[in-house]
Amino acid sequence: MPSHESTTVPLPAHRTGKGPGPLPPHETAGASLPPHESTDRLDAPATATAPALLLRPWEPADAAPLAELYRDEALRRFLSHSLTDEADAARWIEQQRQGREAGGRFAFAVVESAAPHAAGRLVGHAVVKGVAPGSPAAEVGYWTAAHARGRGVAPRALEALTGWAFAAFAAQGLTRLELVHQADNTASCRVAHKCAYELTGTLPAAPPAHPLDGHVHTRTPITGAGPRSA
Repeated sequence: MPSHESTTVPLPAHRTGKGPGPLPPHETAGASLPPHESTDRLDAPATATAPALLLRPWEPADAAPLAELYRDEALRRFLSHSLTDEADAARWIEQQRQGREAGGRFAFAVVESAAPHAAGRLVGHAVVKGVAPGSPAAEVGYWTAAHARGRGVAPRALEALTGWAFAAFAAQGLTRLELVHQADNTASCRVAHKCAYELTGTLPAAPPAHPLDGHVHTRTPITGAGPRSA
């Protein structure tokens, strides 16, 4: 794939099966956060060329635009599941709500925001998953909509999500976040580097959903202080 971020798509971080089926058991058995924390709306700063971002829980009204975004061939290449229409998207959004309610999966729609806490156009997705009481590790994942690539959406959203996750789950023992992407996804390597997720290992290919090896990047609370410039 081209190396420029505007033409590449970060791989969502964990390897699930294809299709919008039930959430894996480890994502439905976490410890729920207090209501004010489990529904946090996260802000990511604007840049000189792009507006601020708002990360919020997915909503039923997002189904139609979400299904439209999934028509992007480049996005589908790096996803292990597919949403073929609005009904699929609605079911997926309901699964995100269930995962948040159970306390093991916290998914956010990423939207561009022209003013603080004012929602705009949907530009991506970010998620923390595999959260469990006493577990030191969880995973992060994300993708960027085709029309929003090249605006620094992924690193800004990932940095906001990372800070929130470490703060929200510190009392549960979270000390490590992992990000996994397909080995040929150079855009995700750059995003990981910008957000201080260091390359720490590889995962073997698991065809057909994951035909190539995966890179594992790791971040702890004491590494990094915001997105790097390169």
